[in-house]
Amino acid sequence: MMSPNDRSNQAFDLIVTIVNRGVAEEVIEAAREAGAEGGTIVLGRGSGIHEKGKFLGIPIEPAKDLVLTVVPADKTDQILQAIRKKVELDKPGHGIGFVIELKKVVGIAHLANGAEA
Repeated sequence: MMSPNDRSNQAFDLIVTIVNRGVAEEVIEAAREAGAEGGTIVLGRGSGIHEKGKFLGIPIEPAKDLVLTVVPADKTDQILQAIRKKVELDKPGHGIGFVIELKKVVGIAHLANGAEA
């Protein structure tokens, strides 16, 4: 078993995926199939070039899902690519995914120890 000091040496990344409302479950599914433990879904509102629209002259503010997934750095690429493929992030208006390197992470001892949740 790793001590708390050993865990700080393990690298983690945050995969952020922003997709249309209702697509977050597909993101979570793809991430899990590729080795992630799960993710957190946060509701948002889009304002990009593909988000402009009106209905009966009223501006539409499209709802978005933000999926936050903390993953071991050695699994980041495979998980991000699985998400990209599943929700077709390469197509305009389908969303965006990016990775943020995490300097320190607490509260994920099950990931750091390699144990199941």
